[in-house]
Parts: sequence; structure tokens; C-alpha cells
Amino acid sequence: MSKARQLADLGNVYDDGALSNRNRIINGAMVIDQRNGGASVTPTASSYTLDRFRLEISQASKLSVEQNAGSVTPPEGFTNYLGITSTSAYSVLTGDFFLLSQRIEGFNVADLGWGTSYAKSVTLSFRVRSSLTGSFGGVFTNSAQDRSYPFTYSIPAANTWTTIEVTIAGDTTGTWLTNNGLGLFVYFGLGVGTTYGSGTAGAWAAGNIFAPTGSTSVVGTNGATFYITGVQLEVGDTATPFEHEPYSITLQKCQRYYNEMPAHYLTYYTSTSCISNVDYPVTMRANPTITIGSNNNGSIVTGGASPSGHYFYLTSAANAYYAGSTSDAEL
Repeated sequence: MSKARQLADLGNVYDDGALSNRNRIINGAMVIDQRNGGASVTPTASSYTLDRFRLEISQASKLSVEQNAGSVTPPEGFTNYLGITSTSAYSVLTGDFFLLSQRIEGFNVADLGWGTSYAKSVTLSFRVRSSLTGSFGGVFTNSAQDRSYPFTYSIPAANTWTTIEVTIAGDTTGTWLTNNGLGLFVYFGLGVGTTYGSGTAGAWAAGNIFAPTGSTSVVGTNGATFYITGVQLEVGDTATPFEHEPYSITLQKCQRYYNEMPAHYLTYYTSTSCISNVDYPVTMRANPTITIGSNNNGSIVTGGASPSGHYFYLTSAANAYYAGSTSDAEL
């Protein structure tokens, strides 16, 4: 194929003519892990793991999550992956669910036009590796969780990186937020009971579905692994090469939802008080929840949180040690 023909084809692939900022998934290459710094965690409740990726679970401590778990070689072009390991052979109950998800802000999918007659199709692509083989599943759903599109994909060989591409027709009905609220869920099923795992793949349906019928259960096998990276969601019916971006750009995108401020020492401005401002590196999605580190020296109180920063003040002990803080504005 000639170079001119290749460029022409690319023009057809990129629906809006843009060669960058086409991936609606943040941290799809799994390079940012602010909360854990690459350490393994075993969530006891639904919580974020690597940045922007959340483990949604109905039962505690059935899975561990770690950046580059098992130290296998990532697929070509990648240095990191999100690794999930089953910690038991758990038989899912009817109402159980174990999911890896990304919650996408409405601003970032507003142009899809979902819920209208001009709804655009999208393509989800990713690299996946599991110790299990068979048919796996996932779902797209809206914030109200009353519109769901289950999809299936196959992992034919154990412990081998496989590239998956799934095209989803845009939903012409339902309510899809286009503001700073939750615009779109993307779920990867790891074990789902029949209450939420009984959907028909390949079509939009009313109701809350977490996985299509018959999906492989990762939690059902002790020590089973599920590794994923290169997650990309883009407009159109064709998967394009993964959009690699500078580390600093990915970090800034993640910091819109969660960031950590470093520890340092403070000295009273007067004999009785000190107020210090914390400016965030980027504007956060909404007013964040602030958590101050636990090893403070002196009484430190936080307040005045806004998307651009917060302040804290001392109520006792000169030269107090401020143990840092986290700011959480996740969806």
C-alpha cells in the first residue's frame, strides 16, 4: 500500500480528523499508580487501584491488584499492566459481582451523542492475558445504570497476550450525562452472579447488567490471573494504534480526580495560628474530599476545599509537621 493510500485510510479512521486525544480512557497504559506506588493491594470494598481504574466488588478480599503483578513481560510497546490475581476459589452467589471498571466523565464523552438519533459508534481495544481461557465479558452502561451493552471476547491461549477489539453501536435512547458527572461506565467482568450476569451480548438493553451470560469467572479459580493494558476507547468502528502520550500528561489527567500533596514542616505565623494554602497541579473535577496524613506533629485542620486547592491551619504546636494530604474528586 502506498504512503498516500495509508494516509487516506487514516483520514477515514479518525472520525473527527484528530490524530491525538482520541482515547477516552485515562491511564490506559497503566503507568500511574499514585495510591499504591506499585504495591499489591487486596481491596475489602469497591475502591480505586491504579489511577482511574476501580475494582467494583460485592465480597471482600477475593482479588489482589498490583501494577505489573507476576512480573511477566508486557506486550510490545508497553512497560506496565494492571494485574489481578484471585486469592481463592470462590463460587459467586446470585447477587455477586467482581468488576474492573473505568468511570468516564461526561465532558469526555459528550461528543458521542448517546441518547440521541446521531449517536456515534465507538471501538474499545486492549491487550489482555489470563491464566484462564474461554469467553470473557464486559459491559458499557450509563450513570443511571438502566442502559447496558454487554460484550464478549475470547482468550484462546493461557498466559499469552491477546489483542481485543470490540465495536459498540451508539445508544440512541437513555440518559447519558455530558457534564462533570459520570458519563459512562466501562466494565470488565471477573465473576458475576446471575442477577447481573444474564445479559445478551451485542445489543443495548434496558436494566443494569454487569456481564453477558456465560462469562468466565476469574474469582472461581484460586491463583487465576487477569492482566490488562493498552485500554483505548475511541470514536468509530476501527481500532487504531494505542495513543501513547507523555507520562506528565497522563499524570495531569489523573490528578483531575485524585492527587497527593507532599509532607513538610510548618511554623506559626503568630504565636497562636498558621494558615497555609495548597494549590492543586490541575483543576479537579469537583470539590474534593481531603484526607490528611496520620503522622502529624501538632493539630492540623483542613478546610476551604475547592477544585483549585484547599487550606489548612494549625491549632497547636509550633513547627508542626504536616504529613501531607490526598484530594479525592473521583466519580
